[in-house]
Amino acid sequence: MSCMKTKRLYTDRSPGKGRMRRTQLLCAMGMILWSAGLAGGQAAPPVSLSTQLRAHVKEERFEIVTSIRGLPLGVRDALQALFGSQTLDIAEPGAAFQATDVIVDPKLPIRRLVNAGCSIDHCLVYYERGGFAHTWQVTLFRWTPAETRFEWGGFAAGGLKTVDEVRNAVLSGAIKGATRGW
Repeated sequence: MSCMKTKRLYTDRSPGKGRMRRTQLLCAMGMILWSAGLAGGQAAPPVSLSTQLRAHVKEERFEIVTSIRGLPLGVRDALQALFGSQTLDIAEPGAAFQATDVIVDPKLPIRRLVNAGCSIDHCLVYYERGGFAHTWQVTLFRWTPAETRFEWGGFAAGGLKTVDEVRNAVLSGAIKGATRGW
């Protein structure tokens, strides 16, 4: 009988133990699949501005936009579509937002405008996105009163203080390619 007890100690086939191992295995498999999904959803290889668009942006004069409402309506609508949300999910500069993956207030947006500027036919929007990986992103929209379209964007360094710094980063190639997680 003591042999049976010893054997049972080492193999531990008690009820629920197999279920716990199965749960751990399923969790591990889920994490692997989730990680693979993230890797597959990462930014495409760096995409730079076309020569023509680069020259155009270089010559443009961007007027400072200090709030979301200061952006043209078409640009706000295009941002909302790019974000894939039912509302324009972005906080004003300096306002609270979900900077990390720890959700303190679920009502806070996951993005926050840092700065923006619009010229006669383009808008540059520089914002930060919180969550698991805190990032800064730039989008460039072509806009007219009749139509707005996304032209280009990607990951940027944090700390760009002015629209001119954002434009210089765009022109220098410092913005790293397209992203799926706008």
